[in-house]
Amino acid sequence: MGCINCIKRCPTQAIRVRNKKAQINSKFCIDCGECIRVCPHHAKHAIYDTMEDLKQFEYTVALPAPSLYSQFNNLDDVNIVLNALLLMGFDDVFEVSAAAELVSEATREYLSKNPDKLPVISTACPSVVRLIRVRFPNLIPNLLPLNPPVEVAAILAVRRAMEKTGLPREKIGIIFISPCPSKVTYARAPLGTDHSEVDKVLAIKDVYPRLLSCMKAVGEEPPEIGTSGKIGVSWGRSGGEASGLFTEDYLAADGIENVIRVLEDMEDQKFTNLKFVELNACNGGCVGGVLTVENPYVAEVKLKRLRKYMPVARSHMESEGEELVRWTSMVQYEPVFHLGDTMMESFARLNQVERLLKKFPGLDCGSCGAPTCKALAEDIVRGEAAESDCIYFLRDNVHKLTKEVARLAADIEEGDGDSYSKFRAMTSYIVRISDEMNQLDRKEGRNQNDDKGTD
Repeated sequence: MGCINCIKRCPTQAIRVRNKKAQINSKFCIDCGECIRVCPHHAKHAIYDTMEDLKQFEYTVALPAPSLYSQFNNLDDVNIVLNALLLMGFDDVFEVSAAAELVSEATREYLSKNPDKLPVISTACPSVVRLIRVRFPNLIPNLLPLNPPVEVAAILAVRRAMEKTGLPREKIGIIFISPCPSKVTYARAPLGTDHSEVDKVLAIKDVYPRLLSCMKAVGEEPPEIGTSGKIGVSWGRSGGEASGLFTEDYLAADGIENVIRVLEDMEDQKFTNLKFVELNACNGGCVGGVLTVENPYVAEVKLKRLRKYMPVARSHMESEGEELVRWTSMVQYEPVFHLGDTMMESFARLNQVERLLKKFPGLDCGSCGAPTCKALAEDIVRGEAAESDCIYFLRDNVHKLTKEVARLAADIEEGDGDSYSKFRAMTSYIVRISDEMNQLDRKEGRNQNDDKGTD
């Protein structure tokens, strides 16, 4: 449709609309899924695996996210969902919420041993970690250097599957059932570790209809295979991770815009006496992921109701547990927003940006396909756009050319100078006007499409 909803809401300005198509710059993208959430035309879709991809493995283990339990009405026993996953065709199930309890235990220990690094920022949401890596490098030392629960669950699931079956690693498929595209990217390009043990990622919204029919086939008293309690299941909603640390000195924020506001305040050192900061890119936490089916606020209520009669925790750290949970490599700053390869080049290009900004109206209308006038100026400096992409700049140019043509026509009529040479000059001006008017018509045609939509 050529609308600009996505470019206005992208937290890292990773999207541009060129020739009526939205294009994502993978260097800037943090895979938060905000563009999918706000697009009224459903033009964007997350990339993930399908059930057909599971056929390449001899033995498959499902890793259900805690937010999966919140998608069903009147669910009072997680064992119904876990046994339904086995009926779906999985050979085994390992709860991510069980691994979450191990991470909570390791976090409590880390906070007690590292008082000089407070406040600590949760690394459970890959989008938040990626955001900090590209936009808030000063906060990288505050990141909790522990693997997210999905990775810990995958490592433990691989060990258990190899011991149980005797199969080599390549014949075992570890399948995560995800609420968001951020976890899909993590499985393919993990942070804090060189390689993820998650082989495939399915979307909750794809698994949900199949799982519903299988849940009906599960008896009233399903076999007890669940291994998590309140702490682990609570990770599915905002504030759930922090609640498992048994401290009141924490802050929990959800929604990417709120996350950015908190990180900006942290950079300005506005928070005091905080031990832990839990941040989730999706509204409501993982229950608000774009790959779920239930309203996030309804899902949060369901999750609270489900955990009401559960034990506090059922999984505890073993002697080798710290080795599983710890990062094997640190997150490094990614200077994707730099305008040049060197500081001198960056300063020179920054001056060019400032000069361009004086030409532009400063309306940040998005008609050029960039979210702001500054973003367009930076694109021009990088060689990815032109000044004529700005409708207002182009219109002013056309007016100037029109006045010049009128002046030349008047000179020819008066017979001043070489009429022929001036005629040729006027002709070239007319050609330029024609080209720029065509550009203007194309841009205004895109804006008419915007009026037909919701933008």
